[in-house]
Amino acid sequence: MDSLWSGYVIPGLLILAQILAVLLPVMIAVAFVVYFERKVLAWMALRRGPNIVGPWGLMQSFADFLKVFLKETIIPTGANKVVFLAAPLVTFILSMVAWAVIPFGPGLVVADINVGILFLFAISSLGVYGIIMAGWASNSRYPFLGALRSSAQMVSYEVSMGFVIVTVLLCVGSLNLSAIVEAQRGLWFAIPLFPMFVIFFISALAETNRHPFDLPEAESELVAGYMVEYSSVPFVLFFLGEYANMMLMSAMTAVLFLGGWLPPLDIAPFNWIPGPIWLTAKIVLLLFVFIWVRATFPRYRYDQLMRLGWKVFLPASLLWVVITAGALVAFDWFPK
Repeated sequence: MDSLWSGYVIPGLLILAQILAVLLPVMIAVAFVVYFERKVLAWMALRRGPNIVGPWGLMQSFADFLKVFLKETIIPTGANKVVFLAAPLVTFILSMVAWAVIPFGPGLVVADINVGILFLFAISSLGVYGIIMAGWASNSRYPFLGALRSSAQMVSYEVSMGFVIVTVLLCVGSLNLSAIVEAQRGLWFAIPLFPMFVIFFISALAETNRHPFDLPEAESELVAGYMVEYSSVPFVLFFLGEYANMMLMSAMTAVLFLGGWLPPLDIAPFNWIPGPIWLTAKIVLLLFVFIWVRATFPRYRYDQLMRLGWKVFLPASLLWVVITAGALVAFDWFPK
């Protein structure tokens, strides 16, 4: 009995505690990211934004979530009920699972696996299935069109993202995310790989269906697209999944190009600040750029979206892989 307790129960409880220590802050952070977005958009449009519910409007997101949770869950008559309800669950669960391999500091990671970057890339690729399921199961034209757009869009930009990740892996020689962060001591990859940094971030906008690439849920064309038939809890799950994916892509960008938990300079007082705070600050900065782009750029046409992905980003990222590999071979900079 003692061996069972010490061999299975206690380690299981520790793993559960680690998972909750990541998931609960992420889910709470989503509410404040929504508030942050509404405030930043208001400042940029010279408006006030949320300012009534709670001090400075901080409780507005929680009030909105409560309101939507109390609404009726409506399922269209012609919908496939099982797939219709499973779609938001798939989107939400995948957006949470990916956080397992994000390192918040030295040793501060739920699953420090050697193929962490492949795990992240696989999870982000699976994210399109929730949208496709929602579009098909709704048995409605607008959701179906949104799902078709999303599948083509996400596949198109995942190709260039894959080549960008290859350039980082060539410079590191490891698929472990903690090793990628440690390889950036002294020089963040955003400096030598700046074009890849830009391509990766813009591809992250397309991957998360954010402005100016929000064609799968374009309100002016598709009346919210794949989410148009959803209400109450399923809608909230889609909403949580979208903002959690924004945070995840910001965390991936910070880990791959901005040194993760590392300070900009390894000197006092920068190195006095704990690593998780540095990573959080970088995520917040990238989220601000997400919102800034939304407030600044008009929505792309679909042909422009495809042209950018296949005729600009794909050749540019492939060329940079060749240049990076050539430079590493020519100057013998391959990681030992």
